[in-house]
Amino acid sequence: MTAILPTAQQSEIFYPSEDGEPVAETYDHLYAMLTTLEVLKQYLAGRQATVLAKQFLYSSQGFPSLRVAPDVMVIFDVTPGGRDNYKIWEEGQVPSVIFEMTSKGTQDQDKIFKKTLYEQLKVGEYWQFDPKGEWIEEKLRGYRLQGETYQAITDKRSEPLQLRLELEEKLIGFYREDTGEKLLIPDELVRALQQETQARIQAQEMAERERQRAEQERQRAEQAEERLEQERQRAERLAAQLRALGAEPEA
Repeated sequence: MTAILPTAQQSEIFYPSEDGEPVAETYDHLYAMLTTLEVLKQYLAGRQATVLAKQFLYSSQGFPSLRVAPDVMVIFDVTPGGRDNYKIWEEGQVPSVIFEMTSKGTQDQDKIFKKTLYEQLKVGEYWQFDPKGEWIEEKLRGYRLQGETYQAITDKRSEPLQLRLELEEKLIGFYREDTGEKLLIPDELVRALQQETQARIQAQEMAERERQRAEQERQRAEQAEERLEQERQRAERLAAQLRALGAEPEA
């Protein structure tokens, strides 16, 4: 009798969400990345889109080593919310816009390897932001996919996001194309909230002062009316006394 040995099942391919390496970024690069993440998350809230930062982007099923971690990427027509990593074949959508906060140390990777990879993946737009101006003189540089290749963006606007981009010191400023309104960064949102709260408090204080003034006017009017009534009653008593004495009071 021949023994039949069970065949070992093929182990499931593991796609890590981290590599154990620290996120080594300067303060300026980290702040620009996190600010861009939060601004775009708020802007796209309620839409079928997600914004991710420093999550692994896997492009080829079965090849977990083929991965890259964009600083910020925006994907449309997917379930909103965060992910530990992003697998293109599971989600069915390629990122529409990718931002890399670049530096002299990552220059070659950002302008050659990643640019070529994003171009091959057909990422709609690729933006390089150099907050320290270490190798990009204008600090902000964008590319838009035209056919099979990237072409330089000259008008500093993002078509997928429908936003105008402006350089604002060491951050990217985002402005709505339809209204021109600026998308506030977290610090600006806090200040705006503080100003709104202060304005509300002042309005409440003014309303309270007006209420108190109106109450004082009402009380003064009541007191004046009471005095008039007392005078009328006194006049009636005096008239009655005069009539009792046989004298007719003057009208």
